Amino acid sequence: MRSHTPRRRSKRAPATIIMGTAVVLAAGVLLTPSQASPSSRHPVLVGRAVLPALTFAGGPPSGAFEVPGPGTVNGVTFPLPGQPVEGFSAIVDGREPGEFLAMPDNGFGSKVNSRDFLIRAYYIRPRFKTARGGDGAVEVGDFISFRDPDHRIGFPLVNEGTTSRLLTGGDIDPESLQRGRHGDLWVGEEFGPWILHFSSTGVLLDPPFAMPDGIRSPDNPFLNGAPPTHPGSRGLEGMAISPDRKHLYAALEGASLADTDQSRRHVYEFSTGKKAFTGRVLQYRTEAAGNLVADMWAVDTHRLVVIERDRGFGASDRFARIYLVDLRVTDDSGFLQKTQLVDLTAIPDPDLVSLPALHPGDVGLGDPFRVTCESVEAVHLVKGNRLLVGCDNNLPNSGRNPGLPDDSEFILVDVPGLRAAGHS
Repeated sequence: MRSHTPRRRSKRAPATIIMGTAVVLAAGVLLTPSQASPSSRHPVLVGRAVLPALTFAGGPPSGAFEVPGPGTVNGVTFPLPGQPVEGFSAIVDGREPGEFLAMPDNGFGSKVNSRDFLIRAYYIRPRFKTARGGDGAVEVGDFISFRDPDHRIGFPLVNEGTTSRLLTGGDIDPESLQRGRHGDLWVGEEFGPWILHFSSTGVLLDPPFAMPDGIRSPDNPFLNGAPPTHPGSRGLEGMAISPDRKHLYAALEGASLADTDQSRRHVYEFSTGKKAFTGRVLQYRTEAAGNLVADMWAVDTHRLVVIERDRGFGASDRFARIYLVDLRVTDDSGFLQKTQLVDLTAIPDPDLVSLPALHPGDVGLGDPFRVTCESVEAVHLVKGNRLLVGCDNNLPNSGRNPGLPDDSEFILVDVPGLRAAGHS
């Protein structure tokens, strides 16, 4: 999502390493999430972990285009000394239990100010604070660097003249991530918008898969003078994959410019085997025209959980909910029927796992717990009926604390009966 910082004239970022190890700022003994049963039949917060906003990984400095020259915004001094391991737009399973692969988006919020932000996905281990213990820290390990050494992408890159051709936030805006049948990675992207296909190590395998119906954003490099048909920063924010890994379900975050129903969000089915859209298109209706489809995850063959949110953040009155939809069930108008699962603005926290506050002035903690980041953009079904939810925070945006840049938060919410057939 877009930050509220000014755009600046860009320049080419230097090439850097392909694989690396991040600097770990949160140390401690690895603990697993609590296995305690929820205290009610309603959704309950059972775990929370926080990665400090100013966590950096190896690589060149970044953020040179965020402010006009050296400067401080919301307590963050730019340019930054390295690559920030900031908020995450997507989370999938890692290589072993307790590990996840978490992907930021294009960096600082726009194509212009993110040209020195390298597109990566980080292996992380949240040590959730639960009713049974845990320090609530997040261990950051090695990372995948997304790159195009074989010249598949079809347009000039920021790092065009390099051997590795590392992708930056000036090239693509990755918002959703899923793992294919062979460990390959499928990415939903916003600048096209496109679906992108990478190897398990981050090498682009195919040219971008363009959306049907001529959907193109203002950032699409193939417009060639034609007008865009889709608003900027409203591309493939959410994308689920079927349990057999044969189909992706890619949802547009916003409505197309020409759609007379601005609450309509199209969900496109894509065959990973044929590498093509199947022609099946579903319709999801948001509760308000300005609401956004932020992420999706498949519960089973037919059912998806969906994050729907507005643009509010912090202690403001806002809308952020998780719904359940069944791809087989539509209403009389042809829209997917929705069942609310979680209100992210008021999650019961009977064990007070969200306390104590990490910073003076933090808001939204305690019972009920409140997700306060503007861009709550990641959902992942983990063991049992538990949903892992993560925030995408573009430095130096605030949310949990009005005077500080937002930390990256991960929460576990137990949703009793989520996997049961009775929800379908």
